[in-house]
Amino acid sequence: MEIIIDSTLKEKVPDFKAGIIHYRGIEVGESPQMLKGRLQLFQESIYFDLQDQSVTDFPGISEWRDVFRKTGKDPNRYRHSAEALYRRIGKQNYLGTINSAIDLNNFFSLRYQVPVGVYDWNKVDGNSLTLRVGGPGESYKGMNGRDNSLEGLIIACDGSGPFGSPFVDSARAPVDETTTEAVQIIYMRPSLSSDECDQLTSSLEEMFTGIHGGEATHTVVTTDY
Repeated sequence: MEIIIDSTLKEKVPDFKAGIIHYRGIEVGESPQMLKGRLQLFQESIYFDLQDQSVTDFPGISEWRDVFRKTGKDPNRYRHSAEALYRRIGKQNYLGTINSAIDLNNFFSLRYQVPVGVYDWNKVDGNSLTLRVGGPGESYKGMNGRDNSLEGLIIACDGSGPFGSPFVDSARAPVDETTTEAVQIIYMRPSLSSDECDQLTSSLEEMFTGIHGGEATHTVVTTDY
């Protein structure tokens, strides 16, 4: 897989980092009870933490709000996906189970306070992935059921255009029970070192393959990549 960080992103977020994991031969299904239990307990823990502090007091949430400002989006109007999950939990609107891949993806996002996306690689066009900032007029239908403007947002693109974002993913490449090959993007906190990003990506890869089987390779990309 070729990964490109476009100049539009390098210029606006010079400390941008992301972990990219490519999974092959996986089996997605109902989440094991261990994952369901951990996801529920962690959401309850976050809810009680939010009784004593604001969502924006969490360092990962705050850092990604700053990233949105740098790319030209008001984080009070456009909330990155990790912040949206935290605000949902603050209302006790806990996440239900969907499937093992998405449930684990949500757990990662909550645990590390960063946006994380997982996509069916067989629904992606081509064998390359470009991370850039969306331009005027770009949009897609998102998993929220709406047409979403992508201008000023970080987006993941393939040969057919954008398919993912730390704001909301498109409805084009979701992971489901038929998925056997997937790519996961961890939008890292910019303050983390490259070594810390690699350690975090490795731990996510290990947990994912522990549940889904298969094999995986990963890399950490930065603006120097």
